[in-house]
Amino acid sequence: MRLVFAGTPPFAARALSALHEAGHDIALVLTQPDRPSGRGLRTRPSAVAEMAASLGLPVAKPASLREPESRAPIEAASPELMVVAAYGLILPKSVLAIPPLGCLNIHASLLPRWRGAAPIQRAIQAGDTETGVAIMVMEAGLDTGPVLLERRVAIAPTDTAATLTDTLAGLGAAAIVEALARLPSLAPRPQDPGGVTYAAKIDKAEGALDWRLDAATLDRQVRAFDPFPGAETTVGGEPLKVWRARPVTGSGEPGTVIDLQDGCPVVACGVGALALTIVQRPGSRRLPAAEFLKGRPMPPGTRLGEAPPPGA
Repeated sequence: MRLVFAGTPPFAARALSALHEAGHDIALVLTQPDRPSGRGLRTRPSAVAEMAASLGLPVAKPASLREPESRAPIEAASPELMVVAAYGLILPKSVLAIPPLGCLNIHASLLPRWRGAAPIQRAIQAGDTETGVAIMVMEAGLDTGPVLLERRVAIAPTDTAATLTDTLAGLGAAAIVEALARLPSLAPRPQDPGGVTYAAKIDKAEGALDWRLDAATLDRQVRAFDPFPGAETTVGGEPLKVWRARPVTGSGEPGTVIDLQDGCPVVACGVGALALTIVQRPGSRRLPAAEFLKGRPMPPGTRLGEAPPPGA
């Protein structure tokens, strides 16, 4: 099938590679413009742009698809169908109408649950035990189209956004190849309006740990926000990223170190306690907590986190 592919992060790059390997004619790859990244903020192409270059595929990097000149390369490619995966730009109706067979989206949730920008993070944060990928027919609405095919996977109690994204990237890549192979026989399934939830874009401020919450909720927050924005607290007025933690038995004033277990500080929460196992201070790297404590002791009684505002 002659395709246009639109995507940006590694999640989408896996699907692009799988479609190419399956023998589809990818006439054009759309991805977001190069952006600064890394510590040096050096401008780099997206993962999809790098994958397209390695496969010898033509690439366009429009900042928007609302102008006629940005749509011209898509029209010139004459695709039968367009595949979209974590592209990051809105596709206006004028673009959706270009391929005669329409546009399919690889969405990282079991629609209609977690429509929107951050379905993987929100599924972990909410404590979902299962997620998956949906191959959806795109409409003008936000992830509202009928589902052609879905594949499910359990969310492990140790999954982070990073590990689950990697799992779903492989699942999505296989699912879109299967969906295109079975396209004539797949019956679109309308989404149940009663099951709709929205996965809002992650805000950096959401990383702050509120120790008044229960340990299970904070554990999910830590896992959901790895790698971005990272769960964060403070110790001695200095920011401290918490990359791994585990709920344990314990009680005390929320935000107070009440014990050391296997070299890890145990912090009291609103209910239960959280053992911090991998942490990071500004300008440093992620460290096992036992190693971190050699340079920055946190004996029982140490307070973590800023005092919440009155009435919060």
